[in-house]
Amino acid sequence: MFSVIFPGQGSQIIGMAKEFYNNFNYVKEFFFLADEILKKNLSKIILEGPKADLDLTENTQPAIFLASYSIYNVIMNETKFKIKNAKFHAGHSLGEYSALCCADSINFDQTIKLLKYRGQAMQNAVPIGEGGMLAILGVEIDSINKLLLENKDKFRCYIANDNSVGQIVVSGTTNSLDKLEKELKKQNMKHVKLQVSAPFHCPLMKKASQEMKQKLIDTEFKNPTIDIISNVTAMPENSSDKIKNLLIDQIENPVKWRESIKNMIKLGVNSFIEIGPGKVLSGLIKRIDRNVKLNQVNKLEDLKVLTND
Repeated sequence: MFSVIFPGQGSQIIGMAKEFYNNFNYVKEFFFLADEILKKNLSKIILEGPKADLDLTENTQPAIFLASYSIYNVIMNETKFKIKNAKFHAGHSLGEYSALCCADSINFDQTIKLLKYRGQAMQNAVPIGEGGMLAILGVEIDSINKLLLENKDKFRCYIANDNSVGQIVVSGTTNSLDKLEKELKKQNMKHVKLQVSAPFHCPLMKKASQEMKQKLIDTEFKNPTIDIISNVTAMPENSSDKIKNLLIDQIENPVKWRESIKNMIKLGVNSFIEIGPGKVLSGLIKRIDRNVKLNQVNKLEDLKVLTND
C-alpha cells in the first residue's frame, strides 16, 4: 500500500521539471497557463532563474506546485503505474495544496491562484528581516517544548515543523531567534538557521491566515478522491469543508510531518512516492522508519522505478 507525498518550500531548484517540460507538450501548456494566471513569466524563473527570484515565497509556492503537478500528470499519462490507487496523499505545508489538486479537490487554476495569494500573504505578514526559522537537530520535541516554556519570558519562539526524529524547526522574530541560539549553544544543541524570509507556521502569521481565510472561503472545494493527511491533525481527511478550515489553521499551526508519516504507516502504508523537486521528504521519512520503501520522481528516468507490485 503506497502514499504519494508532495514537497514544500525549500525543495525548489532552477530547472525543476525541465525534462518533463521539454518532452511533453501538455506540461508546456501547464507552464503557459500558470504564466497567464499569475500574469508573470514564472516558467522562465523556474527553468532559467535567477535563484533569488525563485526563492521569493510568492514565486516559490506556485513554482513547486507546478513542478509537482506536471510530474504527477506525466506519471498518469505516460506510465502503466496506477498512481490513483494511492491510499493517501500528503504534502508538506504548500505541498498539501499539490496533494489536494492531484486528488481533484481543487483544480489547477484555483491552486495556482491560492498559492500566489498564500505566498504573498505569508511573505507580507512580517517585514523582511524581522522574522525567520531555525532547525534544531538531534533533540526530541519534548526537550524543545520544555526549553521554550522555561525561557518564555526571555524570548518567544514557536515549534513550526515537527519534521522527523531529531529535526524540529522553530519560528520566531529575529531578536527571539538570536536569544534562542545563545541558549542552544549553552546546551550544546546543534542548530541551523534556515534560508527563509519569514517565520512560517506560528502565531506571527496571524495576518496571513486572516487574509487567506476569505480567499479559501470563496474557493469551491470538492471532497478529494483520495484521502488527504492534514498537516494540522496528522490524520486522514476527506470532507471538503473540514479541509478548507484546516488550510486556514495550517498557516499559524505547526506542520505535524513526523506524526503524519507514523499515522500513515499505522494505517497500512509501507511505501511512499515523493513527487516534485528534491528528496527532502524521503530523507525525513528514512529517519522515522527505515523499513518503508521510498521512491522519488523528479527526472524522466525515475518513471522506470514505478511498479504496482
